[in-house]
Formats: sequence, C-alpha cells, structure tokens
Amino acid sequence: MKVKKAIVPAAGLGTRFLPATKAQPKEMLAIVDKPAIQYVVEEAVGVGINDLLIISGRGKRTIEDHFDRSFELEYYLENKGKFDELKEVRAISEMASIHYIRQRDPLGLGHAVLIAEQHVGNEPFACLLGDDLIAEDTPLLQEMLAVHERYGRSVVAVQEVPRQDIHLYGCIQPEWAEDNLARIVSIVEKPDPEEAPSNLAVIGRYVLTPEIFDALHQIDPGVGGELQLTDAINVLAREQAVYAYVFEGGRFDIGNKLDYLKATVELAQRREDMGEEFGSFLSDFVQRKRLV
Repeated sequence: MKVKKAIVPAAGLGTRFLPATKAQPKEMLAIVDKPAIQYVVEEAVGVGINDLLIISGRGKRTIEDHFDRSFELEYYLENKGKFDELKEVRAISEMASIHYIRQRDPLGLGHAVLIAEQHVGNEPFACLLGDDLIAEDTPLLQEMLAVHERYGRSVVAVQEVPRQDIHLYGCIQPEWAEDNLARIVSIVEKPDPEEAPSNLAVIGRYVLTPEIFDALHQIDPGVGGELQLTDAINVLAREQAVYAYVFEGGRFDIGNKLDYLKATVELAQRREDMGEEFGSFLSDFVQRKRLV
C-alpha cells in the first residue's frame, strides 16, 4: 500500500537549546531564513506525501501559525508590491494538508506516535522527527519508501556513529540483506557502548506499518520512564520483518547546538542567492584563524 500520510512529532521541550527555546519551539529555530520544521514538511511533500499530522505541545502555537494564512502580512506585501515575498508566504500555507494534535504530557516518542493512531488508521505511514534535518540533496525518504514498497514492511533509517556516541541513540543488531539494507534482529534504546550490538544508530526517519500501534499498546515505559518507539519496534521485529536502511548522507540534529551551526553553514553555502559570497567569507575566516 502506498504511503500517503506522515506524522511529525514536535512536542519536545528543547531543553538542550535553552535559553533560546524557553519561549520558542526548537522546531521553529531558523536555518538562515526558514524554520527547521518547514524543511521537514517540505521533505515529506517532496516525495508526494501531502497529509501530515504534527504532534505539538504546550507553547508551540507558533508552528500552527507558521503554516496558516497571514492575511495582514499578505495584504501588506501586496500593497507594497513585494510579490516574490507574497508568493513565498502563500506557498507555505498551501504546500500540504496539515493537521495538529497536542501531546499533553511529555511521555516519549512512542506515546507521540500512539496518539496519531486514529488519524493514520490502518495504513502505513512515514514518521519524520521535527528536529532532524536531512540534507536537501539526499533522497533518504524516497529510498526508504522504495524499500517499503518492495517488501511491504517497516523501514527504519540508521547511520554509523562512533561507538562512544551510541548511548545517545537507539541501536540495532543487523542481519544483512544487501549492502545498505539489513533486517533488524533486535533494537535497544540508548545502550552502553560496551553492550551495544553495533554502531548503527537510529535517526529520525521511519516508514511504519500500522501494526506498530499494536506493539505500542503492548510495551511499558522504558528508558527515562517514557514510552519508547524503539521498544515497540523491537516487539514488531519479533513478529514480522523490520528493515534498517543505512544512510550515509548529511543529517543534522538541530536540537544540538553544534549540529545547528553546521546545518546553518552548509545550507547557507548551497543557496544560489548567497552561497558564493558566504563561501568566500568562510574561506577568508579560515585563513584569518590560521594566521592568529
């Protein structure tokens, strides 16, 4: 069955980015001039998914406002003859059918996915974490959807990380099927490096079959006292094949300050309107630092 819907969990408190996130959702932090979550929505729309459910929380109303019409702004832009800006602003509110539901308590990613059950129904769906950015020239989600269409099973994106960092992620035990595709034998949330079954870390892209909801109903709170999606995937992997797609492109966790800076630099440097000039600045900056 073709994937037509996506959910975007965006209810986290953003504590790693305080104080910037005290009154602003981390998903609304701008990468140059575009909020991070807009990149995520555009990624889904780019593969033909136009029905999105954003899982938000208290204090995140600006996400809804961003994807809504802004008649006062549009009126001002039109009267000032700023038609390029007007077209861009209107396109944001027209790019997809976006729905919202609040996760009332921070009970984990698994809980966020579970409250999307009624919206998704008995269909496969994509899940894109709202603070994970994938480089725009990387067709990760398209490739994951192709794997799902081939096998009819869930697909999880994974990436190699230094073993000392694996405690920050979910981690899989792989059974290799192809060079960049493995069946998940087991998956564990944030293992100690010495006990981790591999250095393949789960990142924020999933294509899930509706059976994941049955698995989520079966599990108890795990690491951090939260309902972990990782634990539900582990249950599902014992009942049917779940695949891990090994991703080697650019990925940025914009809840992490260093990754946020990397994303800003890399995406700015790729832009036609500023990339060349910004690249020259970066080269000059590096030269100046070498001379110090």
